[in-house]
Amino acid sequence: MDNQAFLRADGREPHRDRTRAILQQHPEIRKLVGRNPFTAVAVVGLVGLQLGLSFIVRDEPWWMSVLLAYVVGAFIAHGLFVLMHDCGHNLIFKRRALNSLLGILSALPSLTPSAASFRRYHMKHHAFQGVYDLDGDLPSEWEARWVGNGTIRKAIWLLFFPLLMAFRPMRVREMKYLDGWTVANWIISLAFTAGVFVAFGFNAILYLFWSMAFSLGLHPVGARWIQEHYLFHPPQETYSYYGPMNVLAFNVGYHNEHHDFPAIPWSRLPKVREIAPEWYNGLAYHMSWLRLLARFLFDPGITLYSRVVRPDWRGKSLEGAPARQGA
Repeated sequence: MDNQAFLRADGREPHRDRTRAILQQHPEIRKLVGRNPFTAVAVVGLVGLQLGLSFIVRDEPWWMSVLLAYVVGAFIAHGLFVLMHDCGHNLIFKRRALNSLLGILSALPSLTPSAASFRRYHMKHHAFQGVYDLDGDLPSEWEARWVGNGTIRKAIWLLFFPLLMAFRPMRVREMKYLDGWTVANWIISLAFTAGVFVAFGFNAILYLFWSMAFSLGLHPVGARWIQEHYLFHPPQETYSYYGPMNVLAFNVGYHNEHHDFPAIPWSRLPKVREIAPEWYNGLAYHMSWLRLLARFLFDPGITLYSRVVRPDWRGKSLEGAPARQGA
C-alpha cells in the first residue's frame, strides 16, 4: 500500500446508506434511540474518583503520580472522555444546555477546556467523514509527512497526540471557534485547575495531566484512536473493537455501530450488533487494543496516511492533502 498519501474515495461515506438499509431490515433498532440519564451518575462518580486519587498522591514522589496515571488514571480519564462524547451527542438529558454542562464537568479532570469545542468539531466529523478541511479527526498532512513510517516518530506522535488534537480544529472550516459556551468552558476549567493546585499541590496536577495524556496517546486505551478509522483492511474506513476493554470504556469500541446510529447511547450500542449481526460480523474489526498499538508502532505499512479522504459531498473540491485513488 502506498503510504505517502491518503486513500481517495469519490463516493459518500458509508454510514448513511448502511443505516438506511439496516433500518429497512430491522426497524426495531429505532427503539434503542434515546437518552441514558445514568451517564450523569457515571460522570460524577469518575470525576470524584479522579479527584480522590489526585488527593492521595499529593505528598508522594512525582514519579508515583506518573505511574498511577498510567496504571489507573488513564482508564478513568478515557472513560470520562467517552462520556463527554455522549454529552456532545445530547444523549443524557433532553435539554442541550444540561448536556453541555455535564460535558464540561466530565472534562474538568483532564485540565483541558475541551468539551465545548469537541462538541462542534465532532459533529463535523460525523457529517463530513473523510473531508480533509471539514473532518478534524483526520490527521493534518504535515503530521503524516513528519511522522512517516518509523516507530520512534509514531511513538512521539502518540505521546503528543492530545496537543495535536487541540490544534486540528483550526484546520476545520465553517466552524465557529469562540462562543459563550467556549468562554464558559475556559473559565470553569482554569478555575478548577487552579483550585486543585491550591488545595492538593503540584503532584495532583501532574497525576491529572498524565492521566489525560496517556488516555489519548501512548497507552493501550489510546490505541482506540487508531482503531476507529485507520485502514487495516482497505477500503473499509471505520472499524469496531469488540474486546473486553469495552467494559471500562463505555462501549466506545462499537464504532461502526455508533457512526451508523449516533442517536443511540453507549449503553445500547452492543444491542445494535446483536439485532443486526449480518451487517457487522462480516466487517473487519479489532479484538485487542494492545495488539493494535504494537502493530501501529512497528508496522511500516500503517502510517498516518492510512486514512480515507473524499471531496465535500456538497460538490466542493477536496483541499489541502495529497490523495491516491483506491476506494
